[in-house]
Amino acid sequence: MAIDLQETPEVGELVLATIREITSHGAYVTLEEYRGLRGFLHVSEISTGWVRNVYRFIKLNQKSVLKVIRTSKARAEIDLSLRQVSGEERKEKLIAVKRADRAKVILENVRNKMNLSEEEIEKYSQDLEDKFDSRYAALEEVVRKGPKVVENLNLPPEFVEVLDEIAREKIVIPSVAIKGEVEIITDQPDGRSLIHQALSAAQSVKTGGAQVTVTYLGSSRYKLDVTAETYKTAEKVIAAATEKAKDIIVKKKGKFSFKRD
Repeated sequence: MAIDLQETPEVGELVLATIREITSHGAYVTLEEYRGLRGFLHVSEISTGWVRNVYRFIKLNQKSVLKVIRTSKARAEIDLSLRQVSGEERKEKLIAVKRADRAKVILENVRNKMNLSEEEIEKYSQDLEDKFDSRYAALEEVVRKGPKVVENLNLPPEFVEVLDEIAREKIVIPSVAIKGEVEIITDQPDGRSLIHQALSAAQSVKTGGAQVTVTYLGSSRYKLDVTAETYKTAEKVIAAATEKAKDIIVKKKGKFSFKRD
């Protein structure tokens, strides 16, 4: 039986596979995301070193992240590699699979609540995927920014309403917080207006959806709180926010200092 190339992964793609049969030459697997398509993991692609015992690396019914290295229409198989998958790639793939499964459950809940047909839910789901790259990414954006992010997809309003409701029940956007203290001293006649301008500039920084909040502490001191999805983003935002504020104050011969908590 020839492979239908339209329903196979591309060379270099990471796939989730289940080990179905182990031989001295390698292992036969099925690809979970491609309707159980058959694949082969040669012993030479199991580890970077010499493999004396295949069972030290793989086991029957084990799920593994593998990389597609070639497709063979003649053998109706996909050749795969375990040794070419890095630890970071494995982690990212497993996260993607978990998110895809979660999106599937959410969309199935929407379908059941609205009594939609399989064709209808698949069409709407594909519309979301086409715009946001993945169905889970679409659901996250709805939770982050609200139904407005799917307005131009011409989805039925009642579908969008139920989608928003169920997505918010099932998805919690991760959040981290960092903070620091700012001290601003200026002898300018319009000092109060200048400080307000500087702190407003700090609050205007919203990279990656992060939020900057300013609170007055007294005696020319202010607290800066930054919330974001990751510490990397939060650190980037607090640095940009303080730099914006500092630039405004220093240009007017004022003094600006910042200390991280």
